[in-house]
Amino acid sequence: MSFVKLTASALAIAAVSATAASARDQIQIAGSSTVLPYATIVAEAFGENFDFPTPVVEGGGSGAGRKKMCEGVGENTIDIANSSSRIKQSDIDLCASNGVNEIMEVRIGYDGIVFASDINGPEFAFTPADWYNALAAQVVVDGKLVDNTNKTWADVNGDLADQAILAFIPGTKHGTREVFDVKVLEAGCKATGAYDIYKEANGGDKKKAAKACYTLRTDGVSVDIDGDYTETLARLEANPQALGVFGLSFYENNTDKLRVATMGGIVPSTESIATGEYPVSRPLFFYVKKAHLGVIPGLQEYIDFFVSDEIAGPDGPLAEYGLVSDPELAKTQEMVANGVPMGALN
Repeated sequence: MSFVKLTASALAIAAVSATAASARDQIQIAGSSTVLPYATIVAEAFGENFDFPTPVVEGGGSGAGRKKMCEGVGENTIDIANSSSRIKQSDIDLCASNGVNEIMEVRIGYDGIVFASDINGPEFAFTPADWYNALAAQVVVDGKLVDNTNKTWADVNGDLADQAILAFIPGTKHGTREVFDVKVLEAGCKATGAYDIYKEANGGDKKKAAKACYTLRTDGVSVDIDGDYTETLARLEANPQALGVFGLSFYENNTDKLRVATMGGIVPSTESIATGEYPVSRPLFFYVKKAHLGVIPGLQEYIDFFVSDEIAGPDGPLAEYGLVSDPELAKTQEMVANGVPMGALN
């Protein structure tokens, strides 16, 4: 993607920090593979428009990025963790134990989780219950939980294709997996009645019931992908009868290879996600180690730049790539400008 340099008047952000001093003069970022392309676009534009080095942006997964951010404070630790799921209390506790006491939570926009197959394959119209009944270790039959023996999607739902079940889903370190667990598996678990059975078996404990809903088959029909979406696409190309889980923006950049399914009767798109119609969407974040502001040159300027209207707004390059612009972007801009750290998780 080409990016036209923004004018100084459009940026309205100071390009040089005369006071910051550090042995490291390059911003270090790691984390989510979903946020990676957006952060790369911003980093390259930042390097072109500011008198700071282009930030180094790496992947590795949301959980891994947050863990790296929480290793401590200092130039040998990263400044920002990109994340396609919200930070966990365990991350915050790890940060605190290593002296990282103030973290800024920056929401950059929204993305959708889509379910896609080979472009030449059959069309699919899914519900969360379909995916639960396809992949869960146990399913409800005649009011009782039994081992899942479904072989084809038609076994799951007679309206679906008579195609063997094989799904490539994000590995457990990916932020995408957390959304898949909650908004697909748990939702499907509840829709089929399995959740209520699990809850009763666990004395009404909702957390234990939800955890049970995430237990998947181990007979090869569900395959965790630990790499990014390019690996999932490669697996689909090698297995044209399979289904894969992707981010909306990745799908939109590969529509020549992939056929997307509906979920709950809704086609995933920037419009259906922006309106809240599409049921499997999630906010995207990055987390900033506040102790590095004013120490790592350009860090404040970078985060201001990232959430500016020109970059993260509905007409910016991130929206062009596939990000659904946050309707509350102005609140994020104000929070970033004022350096407000995140409060307790609610």
